[in-house]
Amino acid sequence: MAEKKKRTFEESMQRLEDIVGELEKNEKPMDETLALFQEGVELVKTCDSQLKKFEKQIDTIVKSSEDNDTD
Repeated sequence: MAEKKKRTFEESMQRLEDIVGELEKNEKPMDETLALFQEGVELVKTCDSQLKKFEKQIDTIVKSSEDNDTD
């Protein structure tokens, strides 16, 4: 089985946009539509996880900056 390439957040969002576009056309057979939908759901989970990670990093940076300002 081929190893999945880890996408950046931006690449994941672009792929998600591409999938939405394909689904909106409604031109694919049902099995392909279902596979696209499933891939989209996984991308949403991945993007959500990445956003939460970024948010934690930002919170850490802001807190560190606030701590340094009080010194």
